[in-house]
Amino acid sequence: MPKVVVRAFGCSLDGFGAGLQQSQSEPFGKNAIQIMNWFFPTRTFKSMRGGEGGSTGLDDSYAARAFEGVGASIMGRNMFSPLRGPWADEDWKGWWGDSPPFKHPVFVLTHHPRPALEFENGTSFHFVDGSPEQVLEQARAAAGVKDVKVNGGVSTVRAFWKARLLDELHLVMAPVFVGGGERLLGGLGVEEDYRVAGFEASEAAVHYRIAKKR
Repeated sequence: MPKVVVRAFGCSLDGFGAGLQQSQSEPFGKNAIQIMNWFFPTRTFKSMRGGEGGSTGLDDSYAARAFEGVGASIMGRNMFSPLRGPWADEDWKGWWGDSPPFKHPVFVLTHHPRPALEFENGTSFHFVDGSPEQVLEQARAAAGVKDVKVNGGVSTVRAFWKARLLDELHLVMAPVFVGGGERLLGGLGVEEDYRVAGFEASEAAVHYRIAKKR
């Protein structure tokens, strides 16, 4: 049965998934790019950017599974763009250039509609408004028999988690402190509904697998 999943979502030891003052030059915000230091050396990341080589250990095995079996995904406006408010610049097509890594329909949460974006590699961005339940219904229809992945950012993951719509989460705890920003953990009220299904540590991070109780 298709699931709703979060995969390869980085978080600092002090609980932040993004820092303060996110911008085009610092998409993760101040002092927060380091939460993804486990990912950047991997073969998966280098191949996504058209490169070769990279590490092939535990971190890469999790990175490689991030998109497996995913037929559609959901992300917040802030993850798609540093722009706020109405779309004054519709030339902005995301952080990923002409070949976004998704290769499936992506539903971007926003109160400001704009036409869908289509890419040759199968990625499409659809700009939608609605509750987590309403957007998930659209994503499930697009995904068919495959999973729906909630990509982020922090507020989007929290909204779907708090609504208990997530079946599984893969959180990557980096051994760093961000100090301030968007806090992923705490205040969700889901402790009785989810369990830690397992965890593994590499030299760069601890990978937690969290599952919804049945």
